[in-house]
Amino acid sequence: MEAARSWLRQRNIQDIECIVPDLAGVARGKMMPSEKFFSGSVMTMPASIFAQTISGSYPEDDDRFQHNPIDGDLYFRPDYATLTAVPWETDPTAQLIHDAYTREGAPVETAPRNVLKRVLKLYEDKGWEPVVAPEVEFYLVRPNADPDYPLEPPTGRSGRPEVGRQSYSISALNEYDDLIDDIYDLSEQQGLEIDTLIHEEGAAQMEINLRHGNPLELADQVFLFKRTIREAALRHDMYATFMSKPMSNQPGSAMHIHQSVVDKETGRNIFAGENAEETSEFLSFIAGHQQYLPYVTCIMAPFVNSYRRFSRNSTAPVNLYWGYDNRTVGLRVPYSDAQARRLENRVPGSDANPYLAIAASLVCGYLGIVKELKPDSPRTTDCGNLQRSLPRGLPEALTLFENNDDIIEIFGEKFVATYRAIKHEEFETFMSVISPWEREYLLLNV
Repeated sequence: MEAARSWLRQRNIQDIECIVPDLAGVARGKMMPSEKFFSGSVMTMPASIFAQTISGSYPEDDDRFQHNPIDGDLYFRPDYATLTAVPWETDPTAQLIHDAYTREGAPVETAPRNVLKRVLKLYEDKGWEPVVAPEVEFYLVRPNADPDYPLEPPTGRSGRPEVGRQSYSISALNEYDDLIDDIYDLSEQQGLEIDTLIHEEGAAQMEINLRHGNPLELADQVFLFKRTIREAALRHDMYATFMSKPMSNQPGSAMHIHQSVVDKETGRNIFAGENAEETSEFLSFIAGHQQYLPYVTCIMAPFVNSYRRFSRNSTAPVNLYWGYDNRTVGLRVPYSDAQARRLENRVPGSDANPYLAIAASLVCGYLGIVKELKPDSPRTTDCGNLQRSLPRGLPEALTLFENNDDIIEIFGEKFVATYRAIKHEEFETFMSVISPWEREYLLLNV
C-alpha cells in the first residue's frame, strides 16, 4: 500500500479507477479520489454485478439459481500488482484491479478472477505452474451509431477502405500507422507487453500476441488490452470490436491460447522428457481438451454471435482433432524445442472473458492429466470440413456445461448455475429480436 501511495504521488495522480471484471469481461467499479482510496474505507458494490447480462438485465430465479434476496454488498480488495496508469484520461488517473470477497472474507465464487485463481490452485497442489500466451484478434470498423446497419471497414490513410483479405500484409497494416502507434504508446504507459502485432485475414482485422507468462497476469493484460485498443480506436474515429463474428462476409476473431505446464521445483516443462520426448502428461493434456472442451464451449463461445465463427473450411475450428502445426484442427501443437512444447487451443473467440477462457482451457488439460486420458492420432491433412465436434449453438452448449459432474466439481455449483442462468437470459433477449434474414426470406414467402 505504501509503495502504491508513493507511486501515485510521484505521478501526481488524483483519481483511481477501482475496477473488477464481470462475467462478460466488462470493467465494473468506482472512480474515487486517491486520498479517499487510502482513507481506510473498503470498496463495496452490490452482489448483482456478477449476475448481470450483457444487455444489463438479470435472469429469473429457478431451481438452481437464486439472486441475493437483498442484493447485499460484496467487498473488494485491491491487487496492488495491477496498479497502472490510465493514459487516455485527460487528468492523471490510475486503474487498479480488485478481487471480490464476501463480508466474511471468503472469495466470491462467481467472480472471474477468483475462478481462475481456484484453477491455478489445482495446479499448485500438484507442484505445477501453467504458462499461457494468448493471441487476440479484433476488427477496426467505421463508427456504427445505428445497429440496424451492418459494420463496414474503416478508411485508412490512403482514403480507401479495405475490400480484399490481406493476411500478414505490412502495407495493409501501415494504413493504420497512427492508430498502431497509439496502441503501442498507451500499452507501454501501462506496462503491457506486446510480442507482435499483425494484420489478420479479414478486412481491417488485427491480431496482438502477448508474451507467455503467468495465467492470471496474462488474463489481466488481455482485460486491459481490450480497454486500451477501444480507446485508441476512438481517438481515430473508429471502433475496435472483439465480437467473434462482426461481419458476415469476413472471418471471425479468435483468442487462441498457447499453454504449457512447468514443474515448480525443477523449472522443467512437464510436456518434455529427459530426452526431449513427448511425455504422457502432454498427451493426456491434449486428450483432456478433446474430452472436455464441448462441456466448456459456452465459456469459450459465450454469446449467440460466437457460434457464427465456427464455420467449415475456415481457420475457425469445427472439430477437436489435434495435429502438429495444423491450423485446420481445434488443437494445434506448434513445432518448437522441447522446453517450449505447448498446446494451442484454437476454440475460444475474442469475445470470451479471458479469465474464464484461460481457466476453462486449463481445467480441460488438468482433467486429462489426472484422469490419464489418451488422445487419438494426430491429423496431418486438411480437417476444415470434417464432422463438427463442438456445440452448434448456445443452448446446446449450456446443456452440456450444466450437466457435467467433473466441470461442476471444479467450477462449483454456484458459478455453473449463475453462468448458465445469465446465458439463458441473454439467449431469450436475442430471440425477441427479428433479424434481417427473417424479413428477407420469410416476409413474402411463407
